[in-house]
Amino acid sequence: MSSIYDFSYQQLEDLLVVNGFKKYNAKQIFSWLYRKRVDSFDQMTDLSSKLRQYLNDNYQIGALQILKLQVSKDSTRKYLFSLSDGSAIESVLMHYDYGDCICVTSQVGCNMGCKFCASGLLKKQRDLTSGEMVQQVLSVQKDVDQYGIRVSHIVVMGTGEPFDNYDNVMNFLRTVNHDLGLAIGARHITISTCGLVKGIYRFADEQTQFNLAISLHAPNDTLRSSIMPVNKAYPLEQLMDSLKYYCSKNNRRLSFEYILLNGVNDTDQCVQQLVELTKPFDVYVNLIPYNNVDENGFVSTDYKTAMALYSKLSSKNVRCTLRQKHGDDIDAACGQLRSKYQKEKEKQHE
Repeated sequence: MSSIYDFSYQQLEDLLVVNGFKKYNAKQIFSWLYRKRVDSFDQMTDLSSKLRQYLNDNYQIGALQILKLQVSKDSTRKYLFSLSDGSAIESVLMHYDYGDCICVTSQVGCNMGCKFCASGLLKKQRDLTSGEMVQQVLSVQKDVDQYGIRVSHIVVMGTGEPFDNYDNVMNFLRTVNHDLGLAIGARHITISTCGLVKGIYRFADEQTQFNLAISLHAPNDTLRSSIMPVNKAYPLEQLMDSLKYYCSKNNRRLSFEYILLNGVNDTDQCVQQLVELTKPFDVYVNLIPYNNVDENGFVSTDYKTAMALYSKLSSKNVRCTLRQKHGDDIDAACGQLRSKYQKEKEKQHE
C-alpha cells in the first residue's frame, strides 16, 4: 500500500480529481497532514465519509516508528527509524543559533564508498520514496512539538547520495517547501552531493531556490580519488565545469563541505589547492571536524590545527566557517547508529 506522503500537492490534486473527488480536498488533506499532523484519515473530519474510506483503503498514514533515540548533551537528537519493510534509517536534529535543522537520509545504505564515512559500511539496499523522506521530517517534528521546537531548516546530507535518487528527492523537497505542507523556505533547504555531475546539470536546469552543497573533502584528484571513489568517474575538472554551469543558471552561493582528516587533507599544500579551487566561485567552505568511525581508521584534525587552517583560508579571502561538533557523545557519524543496530540484530540471529 502506498504512502499518502508520497504525493506532492499537485500530484494529490490530480489523484483526487481522477478518482471523482474535488480539487479543494487536497488543501484539506494537506492541512490535516502537515499542520494538524494527524495519524489517521478518520481524524480528517471535514472530508466526506466516501473520501475517508477511499484513503483508508488505498494509503498508509502515520509517523515512522522510532527504534532508538539518542539525545546529546548539546541537544542534538539522533533518531533510528523503522520503515514499513523493516529497513532502518537515521535522521538527526541539530540546534543552531539560526534554528533547528534536520539532516535527512535519502537511501537505505549507500554505494558511494567514501572511505571515511560510516554510511558506506552498509551498502545501498534501495532508494527511499519521497514519502519516507517526508515522514522523517514529520516524525521528528511530531516528537519535538512537545518542546515547542519547530524544524526550520533541512539538509539532505544523511545516508545515501541524493542525486542517485533524484526524482524522489525533488518530490520530497516540493512537499516540505509547499506553503500548505511544512512551509520550510527554499533557502533554508540544502541538498548535498558527493559530485554526481549529471545530477548537478539537471539540478541547475531546475533553477530552484534550494541550496547546493558539494561534499568536496579533498582539493586534488589523487587524494580525492583515494578517499572518494566517485572522483574516478567524475574527476575535479568535470565537477568544477558542472558547478560553473550551475552558477551560470542560478544566482545562488555554493557550499563546499570539507571534513578535516588529520594528516590527510589538512596540509599546507591542500590549503593552497583549496584556495585555487574556490577562486572561480561564490562559495562558502564549511570546515567540518570529523566524527571518528572505528572501522575507517581516520582521525579528526585537532582544534589548534583546524583553527590554523581556517585562518590561512580566511587570509586568502576564502569565506569559511569551522563547524561546531554535534552529538560527539552519541553515535554522531552518519550511518553509525544504523550500522551498530544492524550488527546487534545479526548477533541475535546467530
